[in-house]
Amino acid sequence: MAKKGRGIGAGKKLKDSRKAHRWQSTTFKRRALNLKKKSDPLKASPQGKAIVLEKIQIEAKQPNSALRKCVKCQLVKNSKKITAFVPGYNAIKFIDEHDEVVVECIGGAKGRAKGDLSGIRWQVIKVNDQALNSLVSGKIEKGRR
Repeated sequence: MAKKGRGIGAGKKLKDSRKAHRWQSTTFKRRALNLKKKSDPLKASPQGKAIVLEKIQIEAKQPNSALRKCVKCQLVKNSKKITAFVPGYNAIKFIDEHDEVVVECIGGAKGRAKGDLSGIRWQVIKVNDQALNSLVSGKIEKGRR
């Protein structure tokens, strides 16, 4: 590592040194290059509408052993295909193919996957404009479309 400047032009050397070292930081680099927006299918919006293409089950990562219920869906805004987790006991039964769902970020570190779900970064919160947790708890019935 270079020594700190101590002379008349030391300010520039300190400034350039600081700038060079900031690029070593992952958080700075992600923010400066807008990597979140570029890699995010939702384009930095908190939620997005999607059409369900198929229902799938994904195996949990080790050491857990389970089949997590998910849906493959296509975003309305830009036609990108994503996989979204369906939270709740028997919640997958309220979702059919070609239903309209609202997905949101699942809240993992740095926008990545959470828990034992590999590669899944979104979860379903609404089905046909009705809250999924209300459907699961039996407060409302699934509407016709």
